[in-house]
Amino acid sequence: MVKHIVLPTDFSDNAWSAAVYALKLYAEVECKFYFLHAWSATNTTDRTYITAKYVDEIKDEAWRQLIELKEMSESADSNANHSFEIILSNDSLQKAIETAVENHTIDLIVMGTKGASKTKELFFGSNTVNTLKTKVCPILVIPDEFEFMAPKQIAFPTNFNRCYGEELQPIKDLAELYNSKIRIVHITKNNKLTSTQDYNLSMLKVHLENHPHTFHWMPDYAKKHEEINDFIEELGIDMLVMINYKHSVIENIMNEPVVHKIGFNPKVPFLVIPCIV
Repeated sequence: MVKHIVLPTDFSDNAWSAAVYALKLYAEVECKFYFLHAWSATNTTDRTYITAKYVDEIKDEAWRQLIELKEMSESADSNANHSFEIILSNDSLQKAIETAVENHTIDLIVMGTKGASKTKELFFGSNTVNTLKTKVCPILVIPDEFEFMAPKQIAFPTNFNRCYGEELQPIKDLAELYNSKIRIVHITKNNKLTSTQDYNLSMLKVHLENHPHTFHWMPDYAKKHEEINDFIEELGIDMLVMINYKHSVIENIMNEPVVHKIGFNPKVPFLVIPCIV
């Protein structure tokens, strides 16, 4: 089955770096990649009066760059498993992604942490943060200038407050692709789980029984994003995966003011899976 992947781009080096990571990650998988550029005149210019000619010029230039990007990708990536399409939208990036997911049965979005501006105080740019909040499709965020390495070690933080089902499929697919080990990490103030947490833990073991995995308990000694970064460094983690639902670890982190600064700064690719229900 062909995997459909959206690659949002603002034609920056960071966007291209994220695309290259996706091409290498799925080198052995039949994929159709969609380079998507979203442009809205009201959001991208300080002009008080926008002429039709100005809009046409911007669109023509965006189409030119998209076509060039597609041709460059076909030249750089001679993989017979891969094909490329382009999408130009005059909606916001979030709306454009939602439309693409619906129209092209998209399986995954792969994007960089920041766009062309690369604002130094931010780890996640505003487009990335807003895309993570859409919850329409799994999103893989690639750190700026990250060099590809096979994700042999996958970290999966969870508080065991939810019983997972189909949400685990993207993690299992990645683990099968590279024979990866899934490292489940739980941050807690004590080692005792509630009856609900204990049940969810047992069900997680069942769902992952055919995939190499281990469980790790961490004491609650700092902010969650700091502890997760420590875990990534100590175990040599190659990819971080979280499931996004109400009161989840990722939602708590995304609501921390520090995520808009430099605190949550994982050095590895970060896959966010939306909750199904």
